[in-house]
Amino acid sequence: MSRDTREFLPLPDEVVRAVAGPNSRHAALIEDAFHVLLETPGGGVSLAGDSKARAGAKRAIQAIAKRVEAGAEVAEADVRLAAGAARRGEASPKGGELPLGRRGAISAKTAAQARYLEMLAKHTLVFGLGPAGTGKTFLAVAHGAGMLLRGEVDRLIVTRPAVEAGERLGFLPGDMNEKVDPYMAPVWEAMSDILGAEQLRRRREKGEIEVAPIAFMRGRTLSHAFVIVDEAQNASRLQMKMVLTRLGEGARMAVTGDPSQVDLVNPRDSGLSHAVRLLDGVEDVAIARFEAADVVRHPLVERIVKAYDADATKDRS
Repeated sequence: MSRDTREFLPLPDEVVRAVAGPNSRHAALIEDAFHVLLETPGGGVSLAGDSKARAGAKRAIQAIAKRVEAGAEVAEADVRLAAGAARRGEASPKGGELPLGRRGAISAKTAAQARYLEMLAKHTLVFGLGPAGTGKTFLAVAHGAGMLLRGEVDRLIVTRPAVEAGERLGFLPGDMNEKVDPYMAPVWEAMSDILGAEQLRRRREKGEIEVAPIAFMRGRTLSHAFVIVDEAQNASRLQMKMVLTRLGEGARMAVTGDPSQVDLVNPRDSGLSHAVRLLDGVEDVAIARFEAADVVRHPLVERIVKAYDADATKDRS
């Protein structure tokens, strides 16, 4: 390539390391996304390619630099999302940062995640709707954990329908935790990732963190708590009404789920879409919607979600 196609971006060493990534994997992702040659000669990043390609790569690198400056970890998923936003000409998400997490601050990776975090901070009841892998539950857990650590709530409660267990839940061996833990594994993984296993264990033993099926919410008033209703598409209309009306003084609630993935025998009985339809526009209720482009797992997950969405649209037509 000729000299006039090369550009050098001076950057701090920690940003250069994040842009390069382990075994230069992040650099390879940027090169593939924009058809540029990316090198790290020291003191910054060198880009070679046409002007449009370099401009796109620079936008992605700037988004990565913002994450580093915020103290957030930069993983391959962050690089893919930064590259995707840069290709679409979208600005990197502003705000939406939670100063906790074992590996640094937890930040919004997409514009939809940033809006979701803003809603969680402002509203008493927030619905997070969208496909798997968009961070709905993880960010709600992170927000609730932050409120707990700051003393803004006394408890963090996560509940979800144990659809697979049905009426057999009471006949499983062990105490309540042993009965329901298999169905709560994704939630425990998120909490452990955010708080660390030891702090999670201590707070769970003190009763500050509770994870239980929706059935265990009946008859309770949840005061001064942050409540997360996960996999809410599998809650019936009666269960949804019951859990929404558990809110007590000083409580907040996030309801997450994918209305297109209902596991109930009769999908029409799902309480999530019904509740969203009834409560849309009600004061102090917010609704965040995620799309396939917001998936932050393996890039194949986004393509899988899009394929299923296209098939569902075809079936309806």
